Amino acid sequence: MNQSTATRTMVTQNAPKRQRRKMNQRTKKPLVRILQYVALAGFLIFLGFPLLWLISTAFKSSAEINSLAVNLFPLQPTIDNFVVALERQGLVRAAGNSLLVAVATTIIVTLLSIPGAYVMARYQGKLRSIGVGYILVSQIFPVILIVIPLFFILRSVGLVDSLLGLVAVYSVYTLPFSLWMLQGYVAAIPYDIEEAASIDGANKARTLQRVVFPLLMPGLVATAMFSFVSAYNEFFFALVLLQSPENYTLPIALSTFVGGEGKVAVGPLAAGALLSSIPSIVFFTLLQKRLATGLLSGAVKG
Repeated sequence: MNQSTATRTMVTQNAPKRQRRKMNQRTKKPLVRILQYVALAGFLIFLGFPLLWLISTAFKSSAEINSLAVNLFPLQPTIDNFVVALERQGLVRAAGNSLLVAVATTIIVTLLSIPGAYVMARYQGKLRSIGVGYILVSQIFPVILIVIPLFFILRSVGLVDSLLGLVAVYSVYTLPFSLWMLQGYVAAIPYDIEEAASIDGANKARTLQRVVFPLLMPGLVATAMFSFVSAYNEFFFALVLLQSPENYTLPIALSTFVGGEGKVAVGPLAAGALLSSIPSIVFFTLLQKRLATGLLSGAVKG
């Protein structure tokens, strides 16, 4: 038997094995796809069920909430819980305070993160080492360890029970992680693009404005989202630093629905929590458009 004949024999013998392998792969693909859809559906149910239950509870009457019956949808929908939440607990004023603090924190953190992240990503030296060390050290200490000395520092400068003091605390506390997150986006932008812009005659400021910032837009949006959510949802610092009801933020205002003896006004609390989530949804919707714009701009300029 010559070599060509032996080769054809081996190919003929291996052909059924290849066919069986292909058939097994074709059989496994629908099964894998089904398992993926099942896992995705389970994940969506896991995330969506608490929100659905919150919405349902917000529209239930007190009698239905206190009954032993478990109903996913309210039998007799009512808006009394929303009326109580808005009238009795100062939820509108607290929402304004939370939005003011969150927006101010987002602006300050984003403006400070841009130059800091650019230096950390582009320059190697002592300044970068100091920045990385600051980020790592700031994440080591728990909040409970720093809140007492922080309270005394703010009291000495008259910023206790002040939204300005709360903005300062949130900005300092959120800045390290925002720096670390944004410098990863800056490092992902090829430096060759900046060099090409400088060869074309653009100075550093124009290069940053025309080239780097459009490519950095997704990172800026992500940083803004993180800063906004961190400040908007924060509870512990606000609980310690704020004392006057007119300065309460939303998390503190919602905590007042829990009575002194542990009795919870479940209906108004659910209604207040549902209303408090609206600003975050609007904020994410607005920034999502900017995120898509930044991705498209980066694709064109890259």
